Amino acid sequence: MRDAEERALDALDPAVLAADVSSLVRERSVTGQERGAVERLAALAEARGLAAAVDRHDLGALRGAAGYPGEEAARTELVGARVTLPGAGGARLCLNGHLDVVAPGDARWTHDPFAGVVADGRVHGCGSVDMKAGVVAALHAMAAVRATAGAAPAEIVLQGVASEEDGGLGTFAALEADDRFDAALVTEPTGFDVVVAHGGALTFVGTVRGRSAHAAVRLEGVSALDRYVPIHRALGEHERRVNADVAHPLMRALPLPYPLLVGRLETGRWSSQVPDALRFEGRLGVRVGEPVGEARAALEAAVAAADDGLGPPAEIVWTGGQFASAETRADAPFVGLVRAAGGDELGAPPRVAGVPYGADMRHFTARGIPCVMFGTPGLERAHAADEYVDVGDALRIARALVRVILRFDPEESDA
Repeated sequence: MRDAEERALDALDPAVLAADVSSLVRERSVTGQERGAVERLAALAEARGLAAAVDRHDLGALRGAAGYPGEEAARTELVGARVTLPGAGGARLCLNGHLDVVAPGDARWTHDPFAGVVADGRVHGCGSVDMKAGVVAALHAMAAVRATAGAAPAEIVLQGVASEEDGGLGTFAALEADDRFDAALVTEPTGFDVVVAHGGALTFVGTVRGRSAHAAVRLEGVSALDRYVPIHRALGEHERRVNADVAHPLMRALPLPYPLLVGRLETGRWSSQVPDALRFEGRLGVRVGEPVGEARAALEAAVAAADDGLGPPAEIVWTGGQFASAETRADAPFVGLVRAAGGDELGAPPRVAGVPYGADMRHFTARGIPCVMFGTPGLERAHAADEYVDVGDALRIARALVRVILRFDPEESDA
């Protein structure tokens, strides 16, 4: 097996890897518009000798399915790429990564965000680190094994999915179609940590009602903004309660395991008019292991307790992506396999970690599939101007994944 690993590792070419990441970055796959990147990934896979397919999913059926994770971006279709490396036995390992990206925004970029510029050992562009490099690293690991060994000990399936950024509908759809996996690895940019737990993230919209009046006689009105102020304080208190006694040891190590943020406020139509409505939009962190329904109910109760009685109670609607939490046992055999493979590449076993953001990992663990996330550094550059990925980091992930693929033993993958 060591000889097979060395042959596959020698087959990896950083220049070709960088070119393929660049090729994917040049596909402007903002959430809801992923077809170009999906088709490009399938074409890259076929060029590397791997079987690939583009799957079109039934949006109507998914939106009515139990466990539907929500979505925010407008879309008329949902497509995903499926790349397969044959295996010698009946076991199956899933590698997963999303191809949709957050729009580059209005900030000035040094390079065009969708040019895929390769310079100074980096691939620059929107989605380069989050997470097209991780997807390409998985593809190249599979291709290296295919080119040198012909097959793997288990069948390997790479899912290149859409819609992760707004709720994970792409991975949900892929698993609705096929969830017969013994383990899974998502190549999110984790800074070489092996992530075994993540919090959930629920988006919500609240509305506070008031009564309008001319500013000169403002006492005749009821300001929705004034009514919102105690609600905002109550949300801050709720965040403190949620984070006061964190049970999961890996989440407890984070500065703020379960953030609660109000990210947008909208109120008022005129400077001389008492505002009669206020809309606030936010994101609630969900504790590892906490049912989503309980997290929603607790926030709704905190908002209700802050009601001042000067108008109708505030309304809370849960919208967009609804990310549950996820956990794989830190001592699970598959976690040990990934750490050993990563350690052989990095010089020391990567640490096991929890993260405060939602991810597609939870779709696997919800189905009883042991899953970890393992990828490059650079999360802090995601969703930001001048995003880039270091080619050497992507190559390290590809090399570690070669080892995971060739060492994967379904008898040792039980969570």
